[in-house]
Order: sequence, then structure tokens, then C-alpha cells
Amino acid sequence: MKFSLFYGQSVPKPWHEDTERQVFEDSVAQSVIADELGFDGIWASEHHFLEEYAHGSAPELFLATVAAKTRAIRIGHGIVLMPPNYNHPARVAERIATLDLLSGGRVEFGTGESASALELDGFGVKLEEKGEMWREATEQCLDMLSMTPYPGYEGKYFQMPCRNVVPKPMQKPHPPVWLACSSSETMKKAARHGIGALVFTFVSPAEAKFWIDEYYRVFREECVPIGHAVNPNVAVFTGFGLHRNEDEAMRRWIDPFRFNGYGLAHHYIFGRHKPGRTDIKGDFELARESGNLKTMPATTAIGSPEKVREAIRSFADTGADQIGFTMSRGPHDQTVESLELFAQEIMPDYREKEAERLDRKARDLAPFIARAFERKEMRREMTDEEVPEVPAIGRRIAEQSPEPLDLATVFPKARLEAIAAPIHDPLGRK
Repeated sequence: MKFSLFYGQSVPKPWHEDTERQVFEDSVAQSVIADELGFDGIWASEHHFLEEYAHGSAPELFLATVAAKTRAIRIGHGIVLMPPNYNHPARVAERIATLDLLSGGRVEFGTGESASALELDGFGVKLEEKGEMWREATEQCLDMLSMTPYPGYEGKYFQMPCRNVVPKPMQKPHPPVWLACSSSETMKKAARHGIGALVFTFVSPAEAKFWIDEYYRVFREECVPIGHAVNPNVAVFTGFGLHRNEDEAMRRWIDPFRFNGYGLAHHYIFGRHKPGRTDIKGDFELARESGNLKTMPATTAIGSPEKVREAIRSFADTGADQIGFTMSRGPHDQTVESLELFAQEIMPDYREKEAERLDRKARDLAPFIARAFERKEMRREMTDEEVPEVPAIGRRIAEQSPEPLDLATVFPKARLEAIAAPIHDPLGRK
């Protein structure tokens, strides 16, 4: 079992001038401590316009900062929004590869579609098309990371000519790929494509076991890899907060975790939102006082070490490969205390046999992975003759001009002076 932390950068109101900066600063500091304590991964979401619930709109910057300050912990996008209206696939490939190089090959590449009206409408993504947008963009992005050059693509949602997308990632052919999942059906989708499942929903261990069993059944029987490598893994995310006293743990962490759930439901299910005006935390407080908040999930990693140990064991028995802890907004020192207590009391129980578990799993899945790639029609690398030449802009303009070209019409005067004329092709090509 692996353990990771998930940051969405929750910023509940009231806001002060320094609130957002402090949230990001605390998240980075906690990530550094998690690395020192032996946690396996840091995940960061990408969301846009989801006030109070998630202010992490540029996870690549947060994760790059974490990568620069840590040594071993994995750096996970949880997730990149893949419809091209959010992120052009080439820009995603460039950012993923650069982060992989800067982190020394520690990137986990989580992908997803998005599902909130604020985001979909804000970027002009149609609800009924986002799934196909995800598939098209993800598949092409993985080709860009793996192929030299990328042959180009003429699709429904984006087009791109042949280019060599650089840099290439340290992990070959590309970092492990994941899909955000909130139902058994999306988990099956991840399995069919040969990628990991990030389970972002409040499920009981019994439900999780059913979903995970189905994921691995579909992976074994139906997988056709979307990328150039597979990543058969399941990560389940839940609430987090420890204290040696059970009542104190609940007092500290239940409401922050409940607010995360309330903020998610506001933006995705029942809310009516006025940008810059709606007070979600205020509405949460009213709902709590009225007794209308839904009860907590039966199993979370919130409580005393004894209670959390039992919860972790119940999730481990489902076959999950990783448990991710959703980091609620609470006092930084109390969060650090929770991380240290978990690393001291619970994490060692799962370290001794982890290498043996991974080796056994790899042996078990090896024949199924081989069959999966037999079912995939791999894209052919281009021959030297097939790779097109792309003339520089100056040559292109010159070749299209019927008259002798005045270079001052192509380049600013200062640029011409810097070049120090005459301008010519050093190889003497016309």
C-alpha cells in the first residue's frame, strides 16, 4: 500500500489579503514534510473558477515548486483537464515532460474531463462532447511524449501538423497515466484504456472492493492501451486527520472535511453560484446549524491512530494500491502533527512487504499486459523521407514574394542590426 496527499487548495471564506498565499505556502511546506516522512506522492488538482472549494488553477507551478524542494516523493497531476479548450495537448505534453525532467522522473500524469458548469461553460466545452475530447487529446498527448517526431493529427476537436514535441520525459515512453473516476463506469473506462484509476468519491470499503475487482477484471479481459505503456493501479481518496484523542481528532477535522464535500456538491450538484459574490462557507454554516448536512462516510482516515489503522486496513483489503488523503484546510501545525503521527504509528505496517506485493502483482499481470498490446494498433514511426520540411518564416515570405524582398518588412530594424547583415543561408541553399 502506498500513501499520498491530495491538494485542491481549498480556501473557505472569509478571505483576507494574505489568505491564498498562506494556503499555497502551507501546502508546499506540508509536501516537503511528507517527503521527509516517507509518503509516496503529492497530488494536485486543476480547477478553474470554483471559489472556496478549489483554487488550484495552475497545478504545474505548485508541483514544480514541490519537486524543487523534495527528493523522493512522486509528483502527481490529479488531474490535468484534457479537453483542448482547457489545455492544448502539445502544451500538456511539454509541461509534463519538463516537470518529469525537473523532478528526476517522479511525475504521475493524471487526466480528466471536468464536470462543473462554471468550468465547462467558461471554456466553451460541451458537456456531451467532453468525454470524446478527453480520449482524443489524451491519446495524442501520449503520442507526442513518446514519438520522434509526432506525425500530426487531423481530429474532430484539434488539429496539428507534424512536429517534434520537446522536451521528452525522463520516464520512457511516458510517465504513468491515470484517469479521474467517480463511478464504477469511469473505472471500467480507465481499465479498458490501461491507465490508473483515481477514485474521487466517498465510497465504503465494500463498494470500493466491488469497483476495484471490476477494474482489474476489465483490465485483464478488455484492455487496449491508450498510450505506449500501461498503469494498472487504483488510488482511493478519503478524508484525513489524526490525534491521539479520538474526540479531539473529530473536533479538528470533521468540519473541514465536511466543507470539502459541501463545496464539491455546491459546484457540481445543487448550487446556484454568483461569481465573486456567493459565500459557500456561510451557506455551509447555515446548513450545519439546521442539521441538514449529510452524515459522514462510514470510513475515513479521521480519528485516533487505532481508528485510522482500522480504516486503512479495510481499504487495503479491497485491493487498492494507494490511499490518498484529501488535505482539508486546517491549522498548519495541526496538519503537520497528523502527518507525523500517521508516519510514526501506521505507515510502517505497510512498508515491509510492499516490494514483494508489487513484484507479485507484476508477475500476475504480465501475460494480460502482453495481450493488451497485441490488441493495440501502434502508430507507425515516420521514415526520414516522410518527415516534412518546415521553412523558416523569412524563407517562406521570400519564396512567396514576386519581387525582391526588403528584409525590413519582415524583421524590425533593431533585429536586422543585431543579425549583422548580410543575411544568407550558411549552407548556400537557395
